[in-house]
Amino acid sequence: MSDDSPKPPGVLATLLAPVKNAFEQVGVLGDLAFRSFVWGIRPPYRVPLVVAQMEFVGVQSIFLVGLVGLFTGMVFAVQTVYGFRRFGAENMVGGVVALTLSREMAPVLTAIMVSARAGSGMAAELGNMRSSEQIDALETMAVNPVQYLVVPRMIAGVVMVPVLALIFFLVGIGGAWAVGVWGLSLDPGIFADRIKTMLKPSDITQGLIKALVFGFAVTLIACRHGYFASGGAVGVGQATTKAVVWGVVGVFVLDYIITSMLTEI
Repeated sequence: MSDDSPKPPGVLATLLAPVKNAFEQVGVLGDLAFRSFVWGIRPPYRVPLVVAQMEFVGVQSIFLVGLVGLFTGMVFAVQTVYGFRRFGAENMVGGVVALTLSREMAPVLTAIMVSARAGSGMAAELGNMRSSEQIDALETMAVNPVQYLVVPRMIAGVVMVPVLALIFFLVGIGGAWAVGVWGLSLDPGIFADRIKTMLKPSDITQGLIKALVFGFAVTLIACRHGYFASGGAVGVGQATTKAVVWGVVGVFVLDYIITSMLTEI
């Protein structure tokens, strides 16, 4: 009598399952990115949808990004002043804070805030549309769902995250200046001069490049998890959680890769 019951996976299959799943996820992301690019350059161009998503991603995130930028600059200024005073180098605070904000803190924290606020919203909205069969209805009406739903969100992320990162940088510098000059008695002229001498255009450019890549990655990950969500309300909740978690992880991974590439150049 033959035993037709399924056999448990082997040890090798169990160990390789996470690697296989990672490659599958990268493949899904690559496929969605390619489809978004192809449908993004084809008419019709849905400008009102793009503007609406830019308002959702960018305008509605200004207060949150500005608030985080303000306190980030203030905290970093306090820590830097007390640290540099041990070596009599507190006059370097302005330049160090500017470099840190422009190269790392502004693009990274901005992308994390966008992932937490806008990315979760995108995943939840697309997931609800998938579970309620609205995406299937678009296909029935001969409207490509990727072009109608995904492309406007990705364009908004690519355009607005660098703008938000620049706002984060400016507000952070203002917070650092206020704490350093008014609270910790730094010389305002020296503070500004160190920013002028140490901060180069390439530093701002590097931060904006990072923000652009992060905006693309965060919105792509959010759209991927929402667009392919399944399992009803529970599945939508899981997709939203995954969108935020993997969006944040992707930001840090890409941050290391881009920093290494730009540093070598």
